[in-house]
Amino acid sequence: MAQKQAAKNNKSQLLLPQALWQKIGANYLLTNDSGHYAWLKEKDFALVTAGKMAEKDPLFAELAAKGFIRNRLDFNDLAAKWKKKNAYLYYGPGLHILVMTLRCGNKCLYCQSAAAGLGAKHTDMPLAVARKSVDLAFNSPNPGITIEFQGGEPLLNWEVLKNTVLYARKKARIAGKDLKLALVSNFSLMTVEKAEFLLKQEVSICTSLDGPKALHDKNRVSSSGSSYDDTIKWIKFFQARHDKQVPEYRVFKPSALLTVSRYSLSGHKEIIDEYVGMGLEDIFIRPLAPIGYAWRLWDKIGYDAKDFSIFYLKSLDYILKLNQRGVVIREKMASMMLDKIVNFRDPGYLDARCPCGAAIGQLAYNYNGDIYTCDEGRMVGWEGNDLFRIGNVFTDSYKKVMNSATTKVCVVSSNLEAQPVCARCAYKPYCGVCPVYNYETQGSLWGNMPANDRCGLFKGIFKALFMLLKNPEKAAILKKWVAK
Repeated sequence: MAQKQAAKNNKSQLLLPQALWQKIGANYLLTNDSGHYAWLKEKDFALVTAGKMAEKDPLFAELAAKGFIRNRLDFNDLAAKWKKKNAYLYYGPGLHILVMTLRCGNKCLYCQSAAAGLGAKHTDMPLAVARKSVDLAFNSPNPGITIEFQGGEPLLNWEVLKNTVLYARKKARIAGKDLKLALVSNFSLMTVEKAEFLLKQEVSICTSLDGPKALHDKNRVSSSGSSYDDTIKWIKFFQARHDKQVPEYRVFKPSALLTVSRYSLSGHKEIIDEYVGMGLEDIFIRPLAPIGYAWRLWDKIGYDAKDFSIFYLKSLDYILKLNQRGVVIREKMASMMLDKIVNFRDPGYLDARCPCGAAIGQLAYNYNGDIYTCDEGRMVGWEGNDLFRIGNVFTDSYKKVMNSATTKVCVVSSNLEAQPVCARCAYKPYCGVCPVYNYETQGSLWGNMPANDRCGLFKGIFKALFMLLKNPEKAAILKKWVAK
C-alpha cells in the first residue's frame, strides 16, 4: 500500500516543473524562466500545484504548451524563447556614454550628471580622450555600437563633439559595425548650424520635457531664462525636419524624457497632454532616482513606491483612453516591459536586465577618460567614491575593463538567481536590479529587496501591466505598442 502511494506521489511531482507565482486579487499569476505566463483561478492553482489537473481539462493544454507541465516540456521551444529574451548575454557592451563636459547652464533639481558651472572648462573632454573612448568602444564584440553624447550640456564642447562624430563614423566603416549616434541635450545652445550637422550625420536627438511650462521650469531651472522655451522651440524644429524626410540621410523623430518629481504627481493629464500637443508619440515615465542632487533634496522632491505607482497607473489609464480615441501615444516603460512579456524579446532596457547592463551592456566614459560601469556609477564617483570605476582609456584595455573585479561583482550582485527574494518572484523573468541604486540607498550592492523602493516601483508596474493584459480591449492596444 505504501509503495502504491509513493508511486502516486512521484507521478504527481512530475507534473509541475519549477514555476513562480503571485496572487493578484482572486487569481494567481504563474510564470517561468522562458518568459511564459498564465492566469489561474484559485481552484485551478490548487490542482496544478498538487499535480492533479486532468489532461482533459482545457487549461492543461495551455499550461503544457507554455512549459508548465513537467512531462510535456518542449525543450527546443522553451530554450529558444529563453535565448531570444536573453540574447544580450552573447554580446559585449553596446551602449557607450561619452560625457563631453560637466558644464551646464541648467540647475535641475534631480540632476544625476554632476553638473558644473559654465566656467568649469577643465571638465570638457579633450579630443584625445574622446577618440580613445571611441577606440575602446569599438573593441566590444557587439556588432551594434551606440555612442551617446551626454553632459552636463554636451553642446558646450561642440568642436570636440563634432570631430568625435566624424571619427566614430570613420571607425564604423572600417570595423564594419552598425553605429548609432545619439545626443542628449537641453537645447540651450542649439543652433541651426549645429542641428543641420547632427541631422546629416544621422544623430538621434533626445531632450527632457517634464510637462507644461510651469512644472518643467520648476524642475529644470535655467540660468538664462526658461528652459521650457528652448525645449519646445527645438522639438518643433526637429519634428518639422522629420516630417520632411530627405533621400540623402535618415531624419529621426526627436524624443523626450520625463523625470517624475513630487511636483509632477498631481498633474499626470497635463503632462501627457503636453507630449501629445508636441506631436511626441512616446512618453517615458521615469521614477526619480535618489542619487546625486536628487538625494540631497529628497525630502522636497522625492516620494515612495506607492506614490509613484498611483501616478503611473493613472497615467497609463489616461494614455490607454487616448489610444482608444485614436491618439498616437505610448508609454515607453510599459512598451519595453511588454516586449519581454509578449514577444520574449530584450528591448535594450539595461536597468531591467539580469544581470544588469552595468559594464557588460554599457560603459560610461568620463571627461578625463575614466571608465565606469554606467552613468549612475560615474555619479557615485563624482561624489567621491570610485567603487564603480573600472579603468581609464589611456591605461586599461577592453579586456582588463571587462575582467575587473567591479565588473564581476556587478554581474554577480545583479543576477536575480543570487537574490533570495527575487529568485522566487513571479516577475523575475522580466525584471532586473541595480547595484548602484542598492549601494546608494541601502549600502550594499545586493541590497535588501523587501525594503527596496526600486523593487516596489517595478512590482507596481508589472502588476499593472499583467492586470491590463487580462482586459482584451486594453491588451489589444498594448500589444500594438510592441508589434513584431
